[in-house]
Amino acid sequence: MAAPEGVTRQGRVRGTRGPHGVEVFRGIPYAAPPFGPRRFTAPQPAPAWDGVRDATAFGPTAPKDGYAPPFDALLPEPSFAGEDCLNLNVWTPAVDGRAPVMVWLHGGAFVNGSGAVPSHDGTAFARDGVVCVTANYRLGTDGYLALDGVPDNRGVLDQIAALRWVRDNIAAFGGDPDRVTVAGESAGAMSIAFLLAVPAARGLFHRAILQSGAHGMTVRPATARRITARFAAMLDIEPTAAAFAALPVAALGPAQTLLRAEAAAGADPALWGETALTMLPFAPVADDPAAVRAATDPGVPLLVGSTTEEYRLFTVPTGVVDRVSAARLRQTAARYGLDPDAALPVYAAGRPGASPGDLMSAILTDWFFRIPALRLAEEAHRAHVYEFGWRSRACDGRLGACHGSDVPFVFDTLAAAAGGTGTGGGLLGPGPAPQALADAMHAAWVAFVTGGDPGWPAYTPERRATVHFGVPDPAVPRLLDDPRAAERALWDGVR
Repeated sequence: MAAPEGVTRQGRVRGTRGPHGVEVFRGIPYAAPPFGPRRFTAPQPAPAWDGVRDATAFGPTAPKDGYAPPFDALLPEPSFAGEDCLNLNVWTPAVDGRAPVMVWLHGGAFVNGSGAVPSHDGTAFARDGVVCVTANYRLGTDGYLALDGVPDNRGVLDQIAALRWVRDNIAAFGGDPDRVTVAGESAGAMSIAFLLAVPAARGLFHRAILQSGAHGMTVRPATARRITARFAAMLDIEPTAAAFAALPVAALGPAQTLLRAEAAAGADPALWGETALTMLPFAPVADDPAAVRAATDPGVPLLVGSTTEEYRLFTVPTGVVDRVSAARLRQTAARYGLDPDAALPVYAAGRPGASPGDLMSAILTDWFFRIPALRLAEEAHRAHVYEFGWRSRACDGRLGACHGSDVPFVFDTLAAAAGGTGTGGGLLGPGPAPQALADAMHAAWVAFVTGGDPGWPAYTPERRATVHFGVPDPAVPRLLDDPRAAERALWDGVR
């Protein structure tokens, strides 16, 4: 059987045929390489080519430094060299249909990730009638550092360019450009929360799925300029686009890691501002998070949620969870806006025997992930809310239902997710993960992408309907009304 071919506005591409008759096209450029004179500019159109372009292998990934130990063993991070990094991948059931489309924006704290992560393989979506697209976008300095004379939020502009490519080309790959769902996790979901408020993105997608990320993770312009000045001082250069462009790309990754560590330490709030809390010095620049929320398009149906123990990914592998004192727990609660005397007994009551590190992880899970998701759902015209509670076996079972552990269930890629090194099963841990849970979650996502209804009632402030996946029975999602209401109420008025 001949290899499948597709047609783009730039030229023809030749892909491969995978399991279930799925046709796969990898590494298709949606914009020109963002280097040389195009460094730090808005994405430019991809050049045309003659003949049939090979699209059988993943294209170059955006420059990144990769995850440091111990996270490198938990989060496989493929990297492919080359400048043509603004590319995307398409999994389709056929090139002659009109199937719904899901465009996936990867996570990675705006400094890591790509469309080639093994657990993001789109075969199962295409098998079940959805055209799946995964895209790269610029990261770190190239994507988000605020520099005078060049556009801010270049990574976001790349995402918009990828969505425009889908609008203009996806029909040739069997997709319906009028039924596009944009989906993402972590930084990808935070990007979608931003895209919902960007006029240039209106009409490019019709539904949205936000996993473990929502509003609030942006950088104010004044803070962004201070960060740029600090970063330039670390590198001993002027804080200009020309000076940063003159540095080898490879030199920026380790320096970005040091900058993020400084932001996380938050020793100088006058310098780091809101990033002392978010720990994301590379993120979309916005005048005011409240203004972003106010500009959000309320007409886009949402599927939004989080995992039950998100923040344990950041405290357990490093051992931080065991080094948190009672005093530090109180300081953290106050730093993130809670009254420790009121809040800590509530969190402790729901977690008998929890250590200070366990309670700190729970509080930060809510501040970073659960509460922003619920507020977005409250403000949307229609939103469905979920929570993922299956506990990973990694780190001797202590990792729990942590950040990112839901993704391979959504994509039905449990075997690929078990490919992490040195952990006996990557983020999911040793032993088989429950396929019945992947079946349930994947089916709900397919239903939402296809028809806008994942199979449970929409979230309202009166009922707060939330489906829990994974507990107590992985095969049977559980519908709850306002779970952990007392903890949620603690955050009323905290922004």
